Amino acid sequence: MSQINSNAPILVTGGAGYIASWIIRYLLEDGKKVNATIRSLADKSKIEHLLDLKSQFPGQLELFEADLLRRGSFAKSMESVELVMHTASPFFISGIKDPDKELIQPALEGTRNVLETVNQTTSVKRVVLTSSVAAIMGDNIDSLQVPNQTFTEEHWNSTSNLKHQPYPYSKTLAEKEAWEIAKQQSRWDLLTINPSFVMGPSLSKRLDATSVDFMRNMLRGAFRPGVPDTRIGFVDVRDVAKAHILAGFTKTAKGRHILSNRVIPMLEVGQILKAHYGNRFPLPTGNLPKLLVYLIGPLFGLSWTYTNTNVGQPMNLDNSYSKRDLGLVYRPLEETFVDHVQQLLAMKLI
Repeated sequence: MSQINSNAPILVTGGAGYIASWIIRYLLEDGKKVNATIRSLADKSKIEHLLDLKSQFPGQLELFEADLLRRGSFAKSMESVELVMHTASPFFISGIKDPDKELIQPALEGTRNVLETVNQTTSVKRVVLTSSVAAIMGDNIDSLQVPNQTFTEEHWNSTSNLKHQPYPYSKTLAEKEAWEIAKQQSRWDLLTINPSFVMGPSLSKRLDATSVDFMRNMLRGAFRPGVPDTRIGFVDVRDVAKAHILAGFTKTAKGRHILSNRVIPMLEVGQILKAHYGNRFPLPTGNLPKLLVYLIGPLFGLSWTYTNTNVGQPMNLDNSYSKRDLGLVYRPLEETFVDHVQQLLAMKLI
């Protein structure tokens, strides 16, 4: 790939999103011009933080309306752009009534629409796609089929489907489609960022983020009786944002990149917070017996199948390629959790 022109605008889709907002902020702080797409300019509550950035960095940020399911809606925002960061995709794992309509179609068709526009925009040289570790693995039990029970960028999720783990299934389909489209041409190259569970402070005040739900439940005592004995990969949202930028501007970078600081038992989240906050919050102190998770899990959206394939199962993620290819340095996970809590406290959300 030829070098990205630092003076050309950079397109960030899904600009109001958790990860995208940090990408935009870092780009603006670095003096870059940014075109960001959002669903609606009229919904000020969801883009208030972007409007603040627009005022803070005059002449650097332009906002465009675009819809993942509307063909051609990204064309205007992509004019003269050499680098596209496609972050727009739905992320929610509970309360799903129609997974095909709510998850699969926006992820798959949205990727097709954006990359179709990339194919029509001759200035574009590189696309950085926000994928997920969910496109690499579906359930922790899948780790029994890989060397050292550790997933790398070589692996693909082959166990999720429309009925079981539809969110990972949507990410898998979308990323595979992106790689297929990229292979059909030679003008632009594709890199993917595959984060694990993204945590850390948000630039917006929205409360509908999965990370916010997780942390608020942890602090409010929802897990006080105990947590499922399951291992989770965590990564700081700020590290994920920086990884996108490194992927965009590192000329030699290529391929997929697992973004995960550490894989830890869910219980360790409570232990880390207790080390900082003592008894201030009703944090969990132990694991629930697996039989009890089977019994009460459905009340929290955990099916028997999910419990069987994740609770008590091993799993690890190899993040070495993200360090080697991008030069990414991860911040301490304790800092991620504490900064997240401090923001929630400042907003009086706990």
